[in-house]
Amino acid sequence: MRITGDGVWGEPADPAGARRLLEQIVKDGVDLIDTADSYGPEVSENLIAEALHPYPENLVIATKGGLTRAGPGIWNRGGRPERLKLCCEDSLRRLKLERIDLYQLHAVDPQVPIEDSVGALAELQHEGKIRHVGLCNVDLDELDRARAIVPVVSVQNRYNVTDRASEDVLRACERDGLAFLPWFPLATGKLASQGGVLDQTARAHNATPAQVALAWLLWHSPVTVPIPGTSSLEHFEENLAAAQLQLDDDEIEALDALAPA
Repeated sequence: MRITGDGVWGEPADPAGARRLLEQIVKDGVDLIDTADSYGPEVSENLIAEALHPYPENLVIATKGGLTRAGPGIWNRGGRPERLKLCCEDSLRRLKLERIDLYQLHAVDPQVPIEDSVGALAELQHEGKIRHVGLCNVDLDELDRARAIVPVVSVQNRYNVTDRASEDVLRACERDGLAFLPWFPLATGKLASQGGVLDQTARAHNATPAQVALAWLLWHSPVTVPIPGTSSLEHFEENLAAAQLQLDDDEIEALDALAPA
């Protein structure tokens, strides 16, 4: 979503730079890119295809349907089965794919039973247009209801060192072997201020608070797949380096304690 314009709307300021960034992250070993039809809308998927098609054999492109856009920063739900099928077809066309490896319901539409929305994804999977089905922004009940309709391989919820409202969903993913993709993984806020736990830990490792937040996510659960967004090569390299950061037990305990009571 970071390779679009302000408010995740329209073209980025430097489309050529966005394409170069996409090319470089694949060269540096990234094998999962998470996008959505609503990023732009359509802009992110188009840029990915322009920069990377034909795709490396090991690259997984995960995309989503289920949100509509009315302007910068404006997001609405749209989970009707017929709409989701159309969204998937359009994503296949933009991404120049015959099958999407991971197609995710972007959000549950309160006007549409989740069974109906994921039922459409199950049909698309049966038709060979989707390999795996994922969910985003769901609670435990919604996850269970969806899994009664179609096998689910991943959940993408907001989650970070300071926001653990989805801890129960993460633990369910651990129990059942589902991938958990935390969005907004770098939220640090006031906790990154000078003298705070994140700041102190970062200084001890000659790292940034954001790198510490990513390293904590990787430690916190074996099923966690962080998806930090970036619009610059420098920021990407910083994020990638977080995978090499080793936190000690005392640091992990202090970061664990940041969870709201």
